[in-house]
Amino acid sequence: MAGLRYGRIVLKLSGEELSGDGRSIVDPEVLRVVAREVRAVHELGVQVALVVGGGNIVRGAEMSRLLGIDKVTADYMGMLATVINALALQEVLEGHGLETRVQTAIAMHQIAEPFIRRRAIRHLEKGRVVLFAAGTGSPYFTTDTTAALRAIEIEAGAVLMAKNRVPGVFDKDPRVHRDAIMFDRLTYLEYINRGLQVMDTTTVSLCMDNGLDIWVFNLQEPGNLERIVRGEHVGTLIGGAP
Repeated sequence: MAGLRYGRIVLKLSGEELSGDGRSIVDPEVLRVVAREVRAVHELGVQVALVVGGGNIVRGAEMSRLLGIDKVTADYMGMLATVINALALQEVLEGHGLETRVQTAIAMHQIAEPFIRRRAIRHLEKGRVVLFAAGTGSPYFTTDTTAALRAIEIEAGAVLMAKNRVPGVFDKDPRVHRDAIMFDRLTYLEYINRGLQVMDTTTVSLCMDNGLDIWVFNLQEPGNLERIVRGEHVGTLIGGAP
């Protein structure tokens, strides 16, 4: 692993990332792209954990707002959706020759292990890809926050955010504003003070308090994941060494 920037990472995939163009809940080709990208960095010796969202199936906030479902119940529904995505991703990763484990923050003994920090680290040390599902196990926390929390717990070097095929953090939504400007780099406080919406401020604050790098990048561009772990600048870096 000589010359690599990070030896252990957490890759965060949004649910929308997995749905591709939105025509299906889970796009098989997107899953295959993820598997190829993860395998490429795994073969370099990088230990990889993944956190997956559930917005392609259920978004807790929308369920609560549109249907009047209790916010806590809606959030638990969203957590269960992440487990479905994790299981689908697990199958595709193993189809690409990777050994995996799914760990959930809500006990589901028939299909996954419970999240146990030391066990997760041991899996990574043995070369397994670990998928963290069911969020933090508590309502009111996003899966972005989960990714930051798990990265800190397993002592990863960075959390890499794959967000809806967006290449980085912009000053405004690039899908709406053609003059949107992408940031090459931001400090944690710059991100928070600008009120940017790529991820919630809880996630960024948690990373700031623990000195954890955040990368926002387009995973669907072949080789981007490998470029970041090798030390190239891809997308937007939030934090990082001065």
